[in-house]
Amino acid sequence: MGKVVLVTGVARQLGGRFVRRIQKDPEVERVIAVDAVLPAHQLGAAEFIQADIRQPTIARVIAETGADTVVHMDVTGIAPGGGSRAMVKETNVIGTMQLLGACQKSPNVRRLVVKSSTNVYGSAPRDPAVFTETTPAKSLPSGGFAKDAVEVEGYVRGFARRRPDVAVCVLRFANILGPTADTPLAAYFSLPVLPTVFGYDPRLQFVHEDDVLEVLRIAAHDPRRGTLNSGTFNIAGDGVLLLSQCSRRLGRPTVPLLLPAVTWTSSLVRTLGMSDFSPEQIRLLTHGRVVATDQMRETLGFTPRYTTAETFADFARGQGPGLLPPQAVAGAVDRIAALSAQGSGHLFKHSAD
Repeated sequence: MGKVVLVTGVARQLGGRFVRRIQKDPEVERVIAVDAVLPAHQLGAAEFIQADIRQPTIARVIAETGADTVVHMDVTGIAPGGGSRAMVKETNVIGTMQLLGACQKSPNVRRLVVKSSTNVYGSAPRDPAVFTETTPAKSLPSGGFAKDAVEVEGYVRGFARRRPDVAVCVLRFANILGPTADTPLAAYFSLPVLPTVFGYDPRLQFVHEDDVLEVLRIAAHDPRRGTLNSGTFNIAGDGVLLLSQCSRRLGRPTVPLLLPAVTWTSSLVRTLGMSDFSPEQIRLLTHGRVVATDQMRETLGFTPRYTTAETFADFARGQGPGLLPPQAVAGAVDRIAALSAQGSGHLFKHSAD
C-alpha cells in the first residue's frame, strides 16, 4: 500500500500545484485535497473534499480517508477572493488547532509537514546578520501573518510533544516569489511605484515557488539515508538582494518615505491598490531579514534550484515592462507625495502636542 497524503489549502495556486505534483510520486497511492472553497484549477486525480479546517469535521475527513501524511499548506498571509484579515487569522490559527487535534486523534497519521515562514523571526534594528533555526527573535511579531506563524509553530511544537511517534517537519520559507506567486511581497513589487523607508536599504531573500513545491515533496516522504525529514528548517535561495537592486531590476521608481509617519501607511497602500500590507511588512522593508540554510542542505538534503537573484528575475519577467507611461508614474508619485505630506503633518502635530 502506498502513502495516503492529505493536503490543505488546495484552492490556492501553490496548493493546487503541489497536489498535482505529489500525486505523480510512485510512493503515493492517494492524494486527498481539502479546502473550504472549490478550487478554480484542476487537481488531477486527487480526491477533493470541501471542508473547513476551522471546523471539527476535519477530524472525520482524516479518519475516514486513513491519511498517514498531512501537508498543511493553509497557512497564508492573503485570503482567497479578497477575504478579511480576520478570516485569514482564523484559518491560520484556529484551523491549525483543529487540524492538529484531528491528527492527534488519528492512529494512522505518521508524518506532518507544516508550511511556515521566516516571518517568525520578525524584523528589528538589532537583529543578527543571519538567523539560524535556533536564533530567538529580538522582537516577536506583534500582529499580522507573522504573529499567526509564531502561534501556529507553538501549536505544532505542542502536537509534537503529545505525538512523538509522528515525524513533524516545519518549513520556514523566505519570501515566496515566482510567476504565479500570491503573497503580500509579490503584491508590493507589482505596484507601479515602490514606497520605501527613507535611509534604509534592507537585505531580502527569496525562494522560488518551484523550489517550495520540491522541498514540500521531499519533506512529505520518509527520509532517505543520510537525511532526516523532521525538525524545523529555513528554506531560501542562495544569496541576498537589496531592495534598491530589486526596484532597479523591475524598472520601477521608488519614493523614500519617513519611517515615523506610520499612521497613513494603510491609506497609502489602499490608494495604490493593495488591500493588506501589515506593519510587519513595513518592518521587513525597513530592516530586512536573512536566514541561514545550512540545515536545509545538510540535514534535510535539499538544494534549491533557484538562487535569490534568479527567483527575483523569474518573478520580474512575469511582471512585464517595468517603466509605466509617464502619466501613470507621475500620478502615483503625486498620490504618495500627498499622503506623505499628510502623514508628516500628523506627525509634527502630535509632536507639538
